[in-house]
Amino acid sequence: MEYKDYYKVLGVGRDASADDIKKAYRKLALKYHPDRNPGDKTAEDKFKEVNEANQVLSDPEKRAHYDRLGGAYTQWERGGGQPGGFDWGQWSRGDGTTRVEYADPADVFGGRMGGFSDFFEQIFGGGFGQTATRQSARTRPAPAYEQHINISLEEAFRGGSRLLSLNGKRLEVKIPAGAQTGTKIRMAGAANGSDLYLIVDVAADARFTREGDNLRTEVPVDLATAAAGGEVRVPTMEGEVVLTVPAGTQPGQSFRLKGKGMPKLKQPSTRGDLFAQARIRVPKITNPEDKELLKKLSQSS
Repeated sequence: MEYKDYYKVLGVGRDASADDIKKAYRKLALKYHPDRNPGDKTAEDKFKEVNEANQVLSDPEKRAHYDRLGGAYTQWERGGGQPGGFDWGQWSRGDGTTRVEYADPADVFGGRMGGFSDFFEQIFGGGFGQTATRQSARTRPAPAYEQHINISLEEAFRGGSRLLSLNGKRLEVKIPAGAQTGTKIRMAGAANGSDLYLIVDVAADARFTREGDNLRTEVPVDLATAAAGGEVRVPTMEGEVVLTVPAGTQPGQSFRLKGKGMPKLKQPSTRGDLFAQARIRVPKITNPEDKELLKKLSQSS
């Protein structure tokens, strides 16, 4: 059996903070999530590996046990240890003071992730750290589990619900208006009695760029309207509105539409703003008289 370097799997150093580990896990879980890589066995295996690494490194007790194992394994290698000769058995149980419970993600997510590796089962399976000599051992609360859920910007704006299938049960997930990428939705006891946290990933939108609770969009403005002023139509999350642009509007100039942005999470009646950025459309001019007119206009400006 080979030693698994969970720090390498997540791309963090051994001195990484809990926050560093969480960020690295979320980034990789999103990258290799099966919903984003349908039919890709390599991505599926990587997703499973990333989840396993997070199971260990996000838990202080599992991580401490794993770090002690890593130190012993490194010392054994440096001493000329041969493949297959390391005594894994001595590391299959904890220090005898605390029971650390775990659940297989294959059970939590309906077998989709394919379970833990032999390495994990050897080191953390079989009742990791259970105490036989004490009558009452301190038991950690049931662990929480995380799963990503992809939503559109429209869903983030309006809120709504999704139906999830979990262990043969259909569960309704309420998506709050104003949800952002990284927003957590807690489903108490949904994962075999443990809490399940759905981490929201808001998909990119073709019309808008999101900046917190604000939105930004580009608005085509023809040259004549930009020069003389006039009305243009601006898309919003609730349909088009008319915006009056002043004479002399410049390329890239932004106009603020107050309250036309995203609703604030937990305060849906309060909204951010929409910034409409002018994209000046320059016509292709072939007529010599029109060219001469434009020259005169540019000289007088």
